[in-house]
Amino acid sequence: MIPKVKRNAIRQTVHARIRRKLAGTPERPRLNVYRSLNHIYAQVIDDQQGVTLASASTVTTKLSTGGNIAAAKEIGRIVAERAQEKGIKKVVFDRGGYLYHGRIKALADAAREAGLDF
Repeated sequence: MIPKVKRNAIRQTVHARIRRKLAGTPERPRLNVYRSLNHIYAQVIDDQQGVTLASASTVTTKLSTGGNIAAAKEIGRIVAERAQEKGIKKVVFDRGGYLYHGRIKALADAAREAGLDF
């Protein structure tokens, strides 16, 4: 019998593969996205110094719900504004092992519309 592999374990393997290929620098930090069932989180990270430069989540912004595309768009806009306040215009997008679809795509598109370049 073949053992079952959990979906999150597969996502973490894909994320590790992505992270081997990209890293955030001070000139171009990494925009990381984490998606749970009820919330979505985004961080702009400088991996060389190991610091989070800007962040936003549906938990901290007190949106009515965080598990939908409208909330993802709002978080994308907020994280882009907070990054631009710190002088960050260009980022590297890290989809966190998730498919570029649905909430992840909505967050990325909203961040682009708000002024981030990636």
